[in-house]
Amino acid sequence: MSHHVHAESHFTANEFVRDVVIGMADGLTVPFALAAGLSGAVSATHLVVVAGLAEVAAGSIAMGLGGYLAARNDAEHYASERRREEREVAEIPEQEAHEVVEVFTSYGLTREESLPIVDSLRQRPESWIDFMMRFELGLEEPDPRRAVRSASTIAASYIAGGLIPLFPYMLMPRVNEALLASIAVTLAALALFGYVRGRYSGVPPASSALRTTLIGGLAAGAAFLLAKAIS
Repeated sequence: MSHHVHAESHFTANEFVRDVVIGMADGLTVPFALAAGLSGAVSATHLVVVAGLAEVAAGSIAMGLGGYLAARNDAEHYASERRREEREVAEIPEQEAHEVVEVFTSYGLTREESLPIVDSLRQRPESWIDFMMRFELGLEEPDPRRAVRSASTIAASYIAGGLIPLFPYMLMPRVNEALLASIAVTLAALALFGYVRGRYSGVPPASSALRTTLIGGLAAGAAFLLAKAIS
């Protein structure tokens, strides 16, 4: 009698992938919109390059700092909530045990089925607290190195994405030609990025690519028309 092993395949976007997506999405879109907007107002490509590089530098720092602060806030929030759970388990164990029963009954177990599990958890305070953190509060313990890693990944991804629309301006002397080349390479990069993001996030890659390209194109188009109207 043969037995077939069922291998489940679930996508779980890890933190590194999420940080790359955050940095690359803004890195491709914001400098692209800025370069396109400046192309409608200036005639020298070096002005676009200087302004674009300044924006990439400022944007990468701001995005990296935002990622660092967000990760630090998650770590501090988790530590604060864990201290509260430790205190409650020690001071009001009966109420905490009742909350465990409520968690299990929310999954369809009866009170009688839940009580043996609750009694077992009460013999293991650390496991009990871990259970409450995950199933009552929905919190996972963050990696202590997450803040620095998140900041550097987001910043690097922003720089990588931001340089793509600026390369044509570095290589071509005429703004109009550089703008057309920038549009072509950036839209292609947005489509590729959207496709890859769709593959990693479990959504249809084609629709993700189309949506990402449209958003970036609309942002750049709006910036270009606004700068053209002002100038």
